[in-house]
Amino acid sequence: MKSVMEKGSKLDRRLFLRAAGVSLALPLFDAHGAKEKTSKPRRMVCLCAPLGLHAPNLFPTKDGKDYPSTPYLDVLKDFRQDFTIISGLSHPEVGSSHDSIFSFLTAAPHPERRAGFRNSISLDQLAAEHIGGETRFPSLALSCEGFSLSWTKSGAIVPSDPFPSTVFARLFLEGKPDDVAAQTRRLEEGRSILDLVQSQAKGIHSSLGRDDGEKLEEYFTSVRELELRLARSREWTNKPKPKVNAQPPVENRNPADMVGKANLMLDLVHLALQTDSTRLFTLLLLGTSLVPPIPQVSLGHHDLSHHGQDPTKIAQLRAVELEKMKSLARFLAKLKETREEDETLLDRTAVFFSSNLGNASNHSTANLPVILAGGGFKHGSHLAFDPKKPPPLSNLYISMLQRLGLGVDKFGTGTGTLKGLV
Repeated sequence: MKSVMEKGSKLDRRLFLRAAGVSLALPLFDAHGAKEKTSKPRRMVCLCAPLGLHAPNLFPTKDGKDYPSTPYLDVLKDFRQDFTIISGLSHPEVGSSHDSIFSFLTAAPHPERRAGFRNSISLDQLAAEHIGGETRFPSLALSCEGFSLSWTKSGAIVPSDPFPSTVFARLFLEGKPDDVAAQTRRLEEGRSILDLVQSQAKGIHSSLGRDDGEKLEEYFTSVRELELRLARSREWTNKPKPKVNAQPPVENRNPADMVGKANLMLDLVHLALQTDSTRLFTLLLLGTSLVPPIPQVSLGHHDLSHHGQDPTKIAQLRAVELEKMKSLARFLAKLKETREEDETLLDRTAVFFSSNLGNASNHSTANLPVILAGGGFKHGSHLAFDPKKPPPLSNLYISMLQRLGLGVDKFGTGTGTLKGLV
């Protein structure tokens, strides 16, 4: 155990020094307004619409580059060469249930079997282990309804932040000197507590059986992960936050306003990406039982998504989901309009928009709606896979991770990159 802890200590210092080294280059502009010469940063934003999208309004009837547009893709027509629409994908062994949200970014099997289900690391958190030390925040988990899409290596959920005002404050508002000093003390106290519990746990390790020993190793893994986060946080405590020409957002108190809440959060994501505050985001959009404030909509969103082929409900659902697509188009426009050296922010940011449900009406997790935009991929096509024999959605995740610079060829149920995605 000593050699493991020594190794962890060396890793700690290496990341600590690395963070100190790159922190000078993290703001995209220095104090005099000149751009820093850095390697091209790669970023990823994962968006989940938890009640899915009505497939006939989304998926084209033909694959390839000459696919005919659809009502939902018409909203994205200005970005046709900036995104790929992908049909047929799913997560193997993730059953038809709202609980599939647990496995959306992890691909862990059978979340619908609550008893005995154990999650695995999510796409964003694996990426954060490799590139998270390059920014003030290794990753940010956001939500319009409180639940998180992010999970640690030990299968614990990463708490999400549902309040745009607190996210803005974390990103851009400097604390008072006393606040900064208090934060530094908390970080030091956190380190001392970790040292204490590790010392106590090591003392009982030799007396444990195999199963309990494995549990203790999982515990040590979690502690080491926390140590790394503490080291990064301590380094950034006294670094000034970026200045932005934006006012703190006013909280949207309407629990049914899926459009307003989404746009508030996506505006913050854009600002954080623009200032290189973090390069990894997850955002759970709102899926509500309430009636959203959208013209011609009189029924709750959840009720509409469970339409049972009722044409009246499908017509209202279309109005709701068109607004979702408009929020996505608005976000893509902001990224494309933002220049970073010789590229746009969209060129350097993979935007993954999907859902844990392919058909919310029957809770099906087959043929998930998938749009991948930006990120340096070659776009403009419809990749159509047979929903009866699809590759795992995790193959797309592997492609995205590799684009971020991670040398991985496996993730979740994936066995390689997604064919056809260049």
